Amino acid sequence: MDDGGRIDGLLYENEAFQIRGAAFEVYRAMGAGFLEAVYQECLEVEFANRGVPFEARRPLALAYKGQLLQQTYVADFFCYDRIIVELKSVRTIAPEHRAQTVNYLRVTNMKLGLLINFGASPKIEMERFVL
Repeated sequence: MDDGGRIDGLLYENEAFQIRGAAFEVYRAMGAGFLEAVYQECLEVEFANRGVPFEARRPLALAYKGQLLQQTYVADFFCYDRIIVELKSVRTIAPEHRAQTVNYLRVTNMKLGLLINFGASPKIEMERFVL
């Protein structure tokens, strides 16, 4: 889209809606209490079923002053080649989870990140980050 995917002021609104819908379906079917890896696999199935383009567990290169580092990050999902989706399965989202998502956006120069916590009860937690 020429407008950067903005509709009514939200970046990649339709794509984010599809991702959120898949996450809600996984939470509806599985509930809280599983390990993050279980939700990762379920979301891969749900994304595929819904036709959401994604790449799972994509390594992210890190650099310091132009020099590549041996350390890397691994993003849970890249969806639509422009949205980072980070998964958690914890009681509540913590500041370090938010910082991790923002760092992934900074490293990739991407603009939208979704942080999804399947461990919360009685409902899923989702936060949106725009850089």
